[in-house]
Amino acid sequence: MQKKRWRKVSIVRKMLTFAIAAIALMALLYVHVEFPASEVTKLPDKLPTQHEFSSQKLSRERSWIQELAPPHLPKAPLAARKLDVASRNGSLEKLWKPPPNRDHVPCVAASPLYTPPPESRGYLLVHANGGLNQMRAGICDMVAVARIINATLVIPELDKRSLWQDSSNFSDVFDEDHFINSLKNDVNVVKKLPKELASATKAVKHFRSWSGVDYYEEEIARLWDEYQIIRAAKSDSRLANNNLPPDIQKLRCRACYEALRFAPKIEAMGKMLVDRMRSYGPYIALHLRFEKDMLAFSGCTHDLSPEEAEELKAIRENTTWWKVKEIDPVEQRSKGYCPLTPREVGLFLSALGFPSNTPIYIAAGEIYGGDSHMSDLLLRYPLLMNKEKLASIEELEPFVNHASQLAALDYIVSIESDIFIPTYSGNMARAVEGHRRFLGHRKTISPDRRTLVRLFDKIDQGTMKEGKNLSNRIIEIHRRRQGSPRKRKGPISGTKGTDRFRSEEAFYVNPLPDCLCRKESSYRNNSQSIR
Repeated sequence: MQKKRWRKVSIVRKMLTFAIAAIALMALLYVHVEFPASEVTKLPDKLPTQHEFSSQKLSRERSWIQELAPPHLPKAPLAARKLDVASRNGSLEKLWKPPPNRDHVPCVAASPLYTPPPESRGYLLVHANGGLNQMRAGICDMVAVARIINATLVIPELDKRSLWQDSSNFSDVFDEDHFINSLKNDVNVVKKLPKELASATKAVKHFRSWSGVDYYEEEIARLWDEYQIIRAAKSDSRLANNNLPPDIQKLRCRACYEALRFAPKIEAMGKMLVDRMRSYGPYIALHLRFEKDMLAFSGCTHDLSPEEAEELKAIRENTTWWKVKEIDPVEQRSKGYCPLTPREVGLFLSALGFPSNTPIYIAAGEIYGGDSHMSDLLLRYPLLMNKEKLASIEELEPFVNHASQLAALDYIVSIESDIFIPTYSGNMARAVEGHRRFLGHRKTISPDRRTLVRLFDKIDQGTMKEGKNLSNRIIEIHRRRQGSPRKRKGPISGTKGTDRFRSEEAFYVNPLPDCLCRKESSYRNNSQSIR
């Protein structure tokens, strides 16, 4: 009887143990399935006018981005750790490997004939127009112009009147004191006009686009005979890309890559975003230019619904300063003039060989159509991040409604990325590419849009399938489009006048050979100077 009693007790104990284990397992599963709504950060549903410049308001409304981890990332998620290990082996290692820089290093030191800034003949006021990267290039050009015409440069005024309506001043976006001190051996820079000249008559001038030294030394410097102040009404594309004295070209690079540093609060926030991206392993910065204003301006409607296409057409027709109203979207896309769609980006990255757990930072404003157009890319690459996802609302609050400052954060994360991929060759894409070239030819993959859309159309038509054949073709096409050193491209043969200058590769897209030299010849070809 006692043995029977112990047997029953033993059975009961086993049943209780099993029940407790089952309850614990159910509780564990419940914890992993149920997420409190307060831990989900979403993007706004209001589309900005333009990514680089528009106000990007934060909200908690549902969108294609959701928190995969808390904003403060103590350690990399499992998928990222696996990617980090995998990327050290085999073909994945080649994907992340930067192109050879062929011993090119920055060579921006002035020549022995270069002198400190000469006595100033007057003050140069500058209205920097455009978005962040358009203003950056214009400001650097105006530093060079101030040197050429012996002017004291007043800290430039940033664009506040354009459609992105950013109230930021120079010191809100850039480190003003660093800018002044860095250029003290090149140009006199002051924060404001002297009080005695505040009401003086100014010579307001629209400097001629893509002009050389002769134009500024003769036509513009002549204005000093009558005026103490010259005001440049616009700053973009006022200086030639090529055929300038080496010391002027090097000054442009010193201004762009050394003097024009972002404000400390932007630098700190940008570094934090980079660190949080790096916690996922090596990452791609994707400049996904699939925003409402871009599509409306370019007339690109591929993968859009008829209703969306009509909405974009109406925006283009009602925007008075956009001159071209009638655009054939099929022709536009076939010529490679359209940004890649999110779906096409997914196809492209897969063909190149990037695994699905690749961390991707989306450097963009709100994607047109949100979930409906991001779903294909998100399905292929779930680790899609952006600044609103990596940082808390409180951390981003100081930058909200300041489009240039938000764009600066994207710029920093893009510069520091392991790979940068622009889907369209706009101002930001060109600026980031040039800066990455200057910093050692960091890997930048430039999609051949014209060729890619033909291949993607074949997939849609059923005449080609995803797989090894497609992958091999796309890899081969982009073998020489990864940011390796090359000289800046000159004008397209046969072009004349303004079109000739417009067809040149921009100076800030590729500062080679002016500001990048082979180690053994870093100090050659520096004999010319502007005194």
